[in-house]
Parts: sequence; C-alpha cells; structure tokens
Amino acid sequence: MSQQSSHKPAIRAEDYYAAVLGEFEQLVLLALLRLGNGAYGATIRREIRERTQREVPIGSVYVTLARLERKKMVVSYVGMPSKERGGRRRKHYLMHDAGQRALGRACRALKAMSQGIEGELEKL
Repeated sequence: MSQQSSHKPAIRAEDYYAAVLGEFEQLVLLALLRLGNGAYGATIRREIRERTQREVPIGSVYVTLARLERKKMVVSYVGMPSKERGGRRRKHYLMHDAGQRALGRACRALKAMSQGIEGELEKL
C-alpha cells in the first residue's frame, strides 16, 4: 500500500444536509451534468453506456429519473412535438439545487476516500 497523504479535504457544512446518492443515481446525475440541462432519457443512457462500458436498460434510467424527481433532485418538462418523432413529445430533465448538492457531496466523498490510493485503485 502506498502512503496516504495527511492533507484532508475541507468539509463543507452543506454536505451534512445533502442527500446521499446510490451509485446509479450518481451516474445519472453525472450524465445530466455532462450533457447539460434539457437532456432526455436516451441521451443519458447513451452517455452512461459510452463512458462506463456498462449496458444499461432504458427502463432503469427512467425509473431512476422518476425517483430523483420525487426526491426533488431533478425536474422534468415535456418538449414540443417533432416531425422526426412522429409528432410525439420528449421529456427533458433539469438538475435541481438538491441534485447539485447531493452530487457535489458524493464526488467530494469519493475524492476524499480515494486520495492517496489512486495508484492502487487504477490496478484493480
């Protein structure tokens, strides 16, 4: 094992109040952040699949988005109908403040826990 750094990341007061996310919730929120507000389920799924090399059922993405919406971490809106979709509307998602706080907390926690052992983690 390598020596761990004695430098401790700063703890943020708001992290105490931020919700704890599950792994897939983190992936969905990261994809939404990467794609920008207004992304929809299929693009979120594609982003997760391309970046993680993980096959993700579209239903899992929509179930997770619905759960995040109930938790008030994302909000959705229905866009205008389009010709290429046969006149159907598409549901788009925006990350809400609670989702941003929860994602920030999760990323800071992962960074703090992995600090000093990045080399070992890369080998796993």
